[in-house]
Amino acid sequence: MNLSEVVKHLGISEKYLIPYGGYAYKVDLAALGEKRGKLVLVTSINPTPAGEGKTTTAIGLADALASSGKKAVVTLREPSLGPVFGVKGGATGGGKAHVVPSDKINLHFTGDMHAVTAAHNLIAAMLGNHIYYKKQPLVDTTKVWWKRALDMNDRDLRNIVVGLQGNGVPREDGFEITAASEIMAIMALSESLEDFQEKVRRIVLGVTMDGSPLTVADLKAEGAVTALMVDTLKPNLVMTAAGTPAFVHAGPFANIAHGTNSVLATKMGLTYADYVITETGFGSDLGFEKFMDIVARQHNLVPDAVVLVVSIRAIKHHGQGEDLEAIDRGFANVLAHIENIRNFGYDPVVAINVFPDDTEEDVKHLEELLDQTHVEHAVSTVALNGAQGGMALAEAVVERAQKFAGEPTYVYELEESIEQKVAKVAEKVYGAKAVEFTGEAKKKLKLVDKFGLSRLPICIAKTQYSLSDDANLLGKPKNFVITIRDIKISAGAGFLVPLAGNVMTMPGLPKVPQAEEVTVDERGNIQGLLG
Repeated sequence: MNLSEVVKHLGISEKYLIPYGGYAYKVDLAALGEKRGKLVLVTSINPTPAGEGKTTTAIGLADALASSGKKAVVTLREPSLGPVFGVKGGATGGGKAHVVPSDKINLHFTGDMHAVTAAHNLIAAMLGNHIYYKKQPLVDTTKVWWKRALDMNDRDLRNIVVGLQGNGVPREDGFEITAASEIMAIMALSESLEDFQEKVRRIVLGVTMDGSPLTVADLKAEGAVTALMVDTLKPNLVMTAAGTPAFVHAGPFANIAHGTNSVLATKMGLTYADYVITETGFGSDLGFEKFMDIVARQHNLVPDAVVLVVSIRAIKHHGQGEDLEAIDRGFANVLAHIENIRNFGYDPVVAINVFPDDTEEDVKHLEELLDQTHVEHAVSTVALNGAQGGMALAEAVVERAQKFAGEPTYVYELEESIEQKVAKVAEKVYGAKAVEFTGEAKKKLKLVDKFGLSRLPICIAKTQYSLSDDANLLGKPKNFVITIRDIKISAGAGFLVPLAGNVMTMPGLPKVPQAEEVTVDERGNIQGLLG
């Protein structure tokens, strides 16, 4: 089955389809219509550095639903070159559950990542120009927060000094990875071109000399930024290896942003499919919480079912061993995530993502533990067996989605103070005993209040490897304190980002990056991207 046949089956009119590169379509926003489908959210426990297989599970689940006669779509984030060449490798699934063409999607795809990078850096250039010519409003150069962006892990660019030319204005600056750019978050959360432009206008870049917020509107840059993003806002439509439609659009990280694909892509899927499977980044403490408290609440995207992906290798990682007792110890992390999901009003379906080196004994033992917890679960072998390996999971998900009729609950109310919101997420979702704000964070809290932004939701940035803000605290840590060292104001995206622990917005490459494994043969075939 080719992509044109897949799209025809989905039902999107050809007049809305813009062919790209012979392997993808950009879909015009005019194709959006009324919601018809059910939304299934895929999350996980705290992963290992290699990941839990959420993307693979989401793709395989969509394939299984399609194979059983349902009209299904999977919506995913676009891969970032940082992880592709860093620790995890590509982000297009694995085995028989992947989207195609994997190499192009993992690299330049339709150019969306480059457009976001250019839009972000256009603002940085216009801001520098504004400072250079001493335009009104005058900028307090000690309080400029807008950095540069680059879609690559490069720790050397975290902190730099700019303005060193003879008549320049020297100041500290830096880079963040494109996935952490506020432009990326705005792209993922916009409902239309007009909405995107208005959100860009509201971006707070720093502080003026009179203490007011400096915004993109002050630079008159929103029009040029939107011009760079006109095509980028159109969702990308590709397909899985099994021929299931797949929207792959936007790519915010969940440890330093909100971590979901675009609202536009998800709503496009819900217009045409019976079931839309979407993935949130990392564990339920990050992507899932942020989806619920930010995306679901503000964009009418309430899930009908939630899948929690677990693996033997991650559970043993949390149990710090390789035997059955390690599964017993590591299961505390699974229980914490089940409790998180239930606190939002959902009873999850646990997907046991089986890897080739898992033993039958290990899988059976995990199933027994899940039975004792009275949680629905299914073994998933979609990487090895494709759609057939996800049929039990698909059946359980359909049953759960059909039953959901209630309203979800949220961790906090928007009317509460920022300190209250952070405390509720830290205590209810992470299991922390308390929260501490550094002096720098307290200064930002005062500015947030002064700028009238206290009603915004929060998007806590922290490590993905632990429920705490310390990556070394595995399992279900107790009696820990969350430290908020700073607060990033993302007024354009519509949330505040409290920075917890030592989380970085520009990651570095590991000692042995995945880039060392990538090769290209004489015909241009690329190998080694998937890790």
